[in-house]
Amino acid sequence: MTVQAPVRVLETCDLGRMRWAEAYSWQARLMEQRKSGQIPDQLVFVEHPHVITMGRNAHDENVLASEEILSRTGIDFHHTNRGGDVTYHGPGQIVGYPILDLNGWKRDVHAYVRALEQAIVDTLSALGLDGVRDPGKTGVWVRGAKVCAIGVHISRWVTSHGFALNVDTDLRYFQYIVPCGLALPVTSLAALGVRVSHDEVKALLVEKFSKVFGYESES
Repeated sequence: MTVQAPVRVLETCDLGRMRWAEAYSWQARLMEQRKSGQIPDQLVFVEHPHVITMGRNAHDENVLASEEILSRTGIDFHHTNRGGDVTYHGPGQIVGYPILDLNGWKRDVHAYVRALEQAIVDTLSALGLDGVRDPGKTGVWVRGAKVCAIGVHISRWVTSHGFALNVDTDLRYFQYIVPCGLALPVTSLAALGVRVSHDEVKALLVEKFSKVFGYESES
C-alpha cells in the first residue's frame, strides 16, 4: 500500500500597515506557536511606516544619518536578530515574513534563502521582469539594481523575518543608508516601468512561494 506524504499547507495573512516593532511582536508569537505545532506554516505580509533596521552583521557606518536626524525625518530605527546588514522599509514596499518549520522542508539555511530568492525571481518573471541573483550577495536584482532585500533568522529550524520587495517605494529614503552594506543602486517595480497593485503582487508571491516550497496554500 502506498503511503501518501502529508499535505503541507501555507496560511497567509495581511497585517496592512503596521509599525516594525508591533509586527515583530506578531512574528515572535507566531514563531512560538509554530514551534509548538499550534499553527501551520505562515506567510505574513505587512507594509511598514518608514523604518531602518540593523541586522546582526550590520556596521554602524552604513547608516548615513544620526538617530536624531532619522527621528526628525520620521524614520524609526531598530536593531534586529536577522542576518545581514542595514535595510530600509517603508510605504510602497511589500514585506513578507515567512514563519516556516524547515523540519518539514529542508534543514538547510542556504537552500532556504535561495528558495526565497527563486520565489521572488518567479514573481518578477510573471510581471515581465528578468530578476537575477548576484553571486556572493543575497537578494534579487534587475538591470544591476536591487529590487528585493532578504534577511532571515532561524531558531530551532523555524524561520522569521524574510524579504522586502520594492513595488512603488519612494527610493529617496535609501539615501540614509548603504543598503545591505553594498554601495549599489536600488530600484522598484514602478521605477522599472511596471505599474501593478500591491494585491496583484501579493497574489503572485503566494502562488510562486507555494510552488517553490511545495505547499497547498490557504488564504
